[in-house]
Amino acid sequence: MTAGARHLKMDGFDFRFMDFTGNGDGSQHIYLPIVISEIVENLVIRDNSPNICEIVDRLFRDIENVNRQSMAEMQDSQVEELAVNLWNWAVIQKEDLIISEEQIAKLCHVACKLVCMCEVSVASEGTIRRQILMNMKAGKLWVDIGNAVLADEFFQTAMLGLEHLYVKLVQCCYSEAQLIMQKICVEKDVFKVLSYQAESAVIQGNFQRASILALRCKDMLMKLPKMAGYLHILCYNFGVKTHKQNKYEESSFWLRQSYDIGKMDRNSVGPEMLSKVLRLLATTYLDWDDREYYDNSLGAIILANQEHLNPEGLFLKMRILLKCERANEDHLEAVMEILHLNMPLDFCLNVAKLLMDHERNSVGFYFLKMISEHFKSSEHIGKALLFYIDMLLQCKEELLAKEKIEEILTGYQTGSRLTTELLGWLHNILWKKAARSFEIKNYADALNWYCYSLKFYECHQMDLDLAKLQRNIASCYLNLKQLDKAKEAMTEAEQQDPTNIFTQFYIFKISVLEDNSDRALQALAILETLLTDEELKDSELRASGSSPISFLNLAAQFALENGQQVVAGKALEYLAQHSEKPQDALAALKCQFRLVLPKVSQMPESENKKKEMNRLLTCLNTALLRLAQPFDGEPLTLDLRANEAHWFRKIAWNLAVQSDKDLVAMREFFIVSYKLSLLCPSDQVILIAQKTCLLMAAAVDLEQGREASTTFEQVMLLNRALEQTLKCKDIWNLLKQTGDFSNDPCETLLLLYEFEVKAKMNDPSLDKFLEPVWELPHLGSKTFETIASLAMEMPAYYPAIALKALKKALLIHKKKESTDILKYSKCMHNLLNLSVPKRSSSTAPCPMEEVWGHFEDVLSFISHTEGYPEMEVLWLMIKSWNTGIVMYSRKKYVSAEKWCGLALRFFDHLGSLRRSYDAQMNTLYCELMEALNKK
Repeated sequence: MTAGARHLKMDGFDFRFMDFTGNGDGSQHIYLPIVISEIVENLVIRDNSPNICEIVDRLFRDIENVNRQSMAEMQDSQVEELAVNLWNWAVIQKEDLIISEEQIAKLCHVACKLVCMCEVSVASEGTIRRQILMNMKAGKLWVDIGNAVLADEFFQTAMLGLEHLYVKLVQCCYSEAQLIMQKICVEKDVFKVLSYQAESAVIQGNFQRASILALRCKDMLMKLPKMAGYLHILCYNFGVKTHKQNKYEESSFWLRQSYDIGKMDRNSVGPEMLSKVLRLLATTYLDWDDREYYDNSLGAIILANQEHLNPEGLFLKMRILLKCERANEDHLEAVMEILHLNMPLDFCLNVAKLLMDHERNSVGFYFLKMISEHFKSSEHIGKALLFYIDMLLQCKEELLAKEKIEEILTGYQTGSRLTTELLGWLHNILWKKAARSFEIKNYADALNWYCYSLKFYECHQMDLDLAKLQRNIASCYLNLKQLDKAKEAMTEAEQQDPTNIFTQFYIFKISVLEDNSDRALQALAILETLLTDEELKDSELRASGSSPISFLNLAAQFALENGQQVVAGKALEYLAQHSEKPQDALAALKCQFRLVLPKVSQMPESENKKKEMNRLLTCLNTALLRLAQPFDGEPLTLDLRANEAHWFRKIAWNLAVQSDKDLVAMREFFIVSYKLSLLCPSDQVILIAQKTCLLMAAAVDLEQGREASTTFEQVMLLNRALEQTLKCKDIWNLLKQTGDFSNDPCETLLLLYEFEVKAKMNDPSLDKFLEPVWELPHLGSKTFETIASLAMEMPAYYPAIALKALKKALLIHKKKESTDILKYSKCMHNLLNLSVPKRSSSTAPCPMEEVWGHFEDVLSFISHTEGYPEMEVLWLMIKSWNTGIVMYSRKKYVSAEKWCGLALRFFDHLGSLRRSYDAQMNTLYCELMEALNKK
């Protein structure tokens, strides 16, 4: 770009609104020179514009619509300058990493299209060369980003340009020497274009075209020997690419060509690179997995090692020999070659392992023996010995392995110690062997290998791995029935790692086997705490592949198998608490109930029984919580839930019945039974059960409320009783719709419970509550007598309600065909006792005329009825006499004489007691009459 062009400014030009495809009238746009020029200028001048990518994409998309006729106003030199400026700017962006490779390719694409619009027939040699170079490079850019189809267009154009250039060179007046030089330059470019086209063909998967092009390049090496190195690398890259694509036949072709071409230029292609090509060729033949090519693979690796020997080649050679299934002699020869070449220890051990993996044990062990001898003075000999031991154990050569271990142990005890890393490896080898023996239940053998490991620990060494080792030893002793030794090992483990889950689990097992239930329960409690600790659970259980549930399950099962039912019950309780699945928790709870219930039912009333009952109540509440959780993964979840709820509901009911001497426990069991029944289908049986549970719970709360020591406690209990009563009333209304329950006292009990709560809590709605009660036809005398009693039971005090209720009761007694004299007398007793004024009271609860009427009624009843209780007659006599005395004291002398006379009438109905009171009554009556006469 010229200096003037670089400083050209286009104020106000907006790339986003530039229209490249139309001129506004709908016809195909004819590009004006100024438009193209302005675009390039803006790209160059505003190279930091955020719209660069958008501009490049539009140029690339619309360049296909540009032709030389549309740029007729511009001369070839101007178009060429424009293209070169755009190209140079793109190259700068590539060097500065301003825009992506694809954007660079698009810019070069556009620049190349522009420069190719210049007429070739009249173009100068420089222009033609420039066109060739730009086409070659534009095509290579597209190849590098994977667009081989676009690349081929440019390579074809470049090849045509080379042909024009060759003709032009022949026509020019060059000397013979100059012409040869120019032809060599052209041939070099042809070589490059052919190589690029080959690269494009490989990308497109066209092996036939790629191989033809590459072979043409190979033929040209006679004239262009310096290009051998380039073509060698190109073919190698093709070989790598096709090998990754598992195209082994193509890969072998390219690698063979790479090797052949590389040999042609030993100056630039060293033996290391040739060896690398041959190793990949050998690997390709091997991966081909066809016996026909195994010899080719072996030949290639032998040649590779001859070119340049390195460990990778030796290892590959061993792989090939093993794949070819050659005789052991060949393998022995190969390993001796390795030793002779002084290969590193790690490499030798890898070869030994390769032999072992392919079941060439005799060669492998011979090689290991030779390795031990070869490196015996090396500081790394320990590593070789450990590897030897590991291989011996894997191949079940245990006696020889023990000899080697004893050698290491002797050296270890005499000061020839292994490094920390090697010591860890040794422990790992021994533990793996012990674990394999443990898995097949050869516990004595497992113990033997664990004891070897223990010998490499120093006295008083504190190490978590040592604690783990002691646990493993204890496990072996447990399986060998050597309980004392197992206990000794676990004592050591507990000192070093007391908060380990496995430590406590083994202590638990030992305690169970010793019948030490207290110690077992203690270990179980610690174990449960550890299992619920998130950090410990993650670090230890995840490493073992176990879960808290599996541990608790094993603990419960182990305790049951060894007759520790109390311990098993506690384990099951923990299991139910921590099981993630409701089904598992419920299964654990069922097992616990089956285990504990028979024992609890036979226990005498005691604190221990109370504790067990409280545990069972906790378990029932746990079951209730679990049943409320979603049951997933089962098609009949509602049926499953209902069946489980039925089972636990019945258990709760039975426990409530057994708790008749502990009212608080009874109430709790009935409430749990009621809550569980809510998860069952609401049929008649369930409704009856719910009704009974709530009635019993309300009755207990009322009883507890009567005995409450504080007002707060009493109010709480009464409110709870009322809540249960109201729930029960709703259930009762539903239940009545399912059948005839005329003989069921539920409705009466609900009435009495609700009345008692309202009375004791001084409910202002009490009178309104009783309004319909007085008119209920089915209520018996007993109900009204109970209402009367409750109306006067502290803290309630409703004498008017009590009197009304007793009157209703007496009326019911009188209406009966056959009056129950005892019940009648008791009701009358209560009525008169409430009606007659006390000595300290100046007013009577009801008018004395009404009270007199009650006495007259009962006297009439006594006169016409036999069997009235004599003590009640005596009480009536005394009550009427005392009432007369009260009247006398109040100076109501006429009433006094009347009431005392009534007493004498009752006296006449006394039987055996008459003699006892005859003299006393006559004397008192005479004294009263004297006093009355005086007054």
